[in-house]
Amino acid sequence: MPIVVRIDVELARRKMGVAEFADAVGLTPANVAVLKNGRAKAIRFSTLDAICRVLECQPGDILQWVDE
Repeated sequence: MPIVVRIDVELARRKMGVAEFADAVGLTPANVAVLKNGRAKAIRFSTLDAICRVLECQPGDILQWVDE
């Protein structure tokens, strides 16, 4: 998939664990893993909003387009 989710990079920068992040965003750790591993087919804007709010970042900081 040409869209890469870079949540792991942002979590590492903030020294935040997956469980803490999942709880703050309102996702299960399993759903965070789906996002991190690139298996997600879609993401709700409300989820993207929560992720950006928790990580204090812009959508472009966690989503990257890669040419196949």
